[in-house]
Amino acid sequence: MATATTRMNPLSYLTDQLNELKTKGTHFRLRVLDDEQAPVCTFDGKKVINLASNNYLGLTTHPKLREAALEATRKYGVGSGAVRTIAGTMKIHMELEEKIARFKNVEACVVFQSGFAANAGTVSAVLGKDDFIISDQLNHASIIDGARLSRAKILVFNHKDMGHAEQQLASVKDQAGKKLLITDGVFSMDGDIGPLPALCDLAEKYGAIMMVDDAHASGVLGRNGRGTIDHFNVHGRVDIQVGTLSKAIGAL
Repeated sequence: MATATTRMNPLSYLTDQLNELKTKGTHFRLRVLDDEQAPVCTFDGKKVINLASNNYLGLTTHPKLREAALEATRKYGVGSGAVRTIAGTMKIHMELEEKIARFKNVEACVVFQSGFAANAGTVSAVLGKDDFIISDQLNHASIIDGARLSRAKILVFNHKDMGHAEQQLASVKDQAGKKLLITDGVFSMDGDIGPLPALCDLAEKYGAIMMVDDAHASGVLGRNGRGTIDHFNVHGRVDIQVGTLSKAIGAL
């Protein structure tokens, strides 16, 4: 007579890894916000001063933004119902992109689902396997993920070290393929500002594409928050800039 066999759980190793993290004291636990994003708010039932948020201008709870979100929901619903390339591009998306382009003083704008997706998608679209990315060592991880997706060769230079950046550019100047020089406008962990004028000089000297991830500067630096490109007045010298609506702008 046949007997039932006990099936091994193929995911049991995950439980082992989780227990190991707990034993080492490195298990990450999400902190849950009980109310609004505000300077003083409640996490896990405890009132705290919030120094971890990217809500720099407090716009997530601004009355005008609340009302605009409600009005858009009443008019358009809560979702597009499809991906943008099929039937999900709505008039409101086009209007947003046009407004951002005018605000940033650029030719055109494309809105992605997130800042991470914008960086990864842009880099992988611009570069291919025969190209090079020359990147500050403290640039956001999404930039490196984009480079990996593109299969471009990654050359990292020491943080804000223009001499090392030039060495990396010079090392590939005679090789075929595009060169993308990229920096954060404001570095997310340290809060320092990228040396855009000097990097633009290098990009022009070596014929590289100049790209700035301005996620943490948009809404903060420059005229009315136009970012580091405006702050340094290097309009026309930066080929690609990436921003986000989830930080100073206060929206997802």
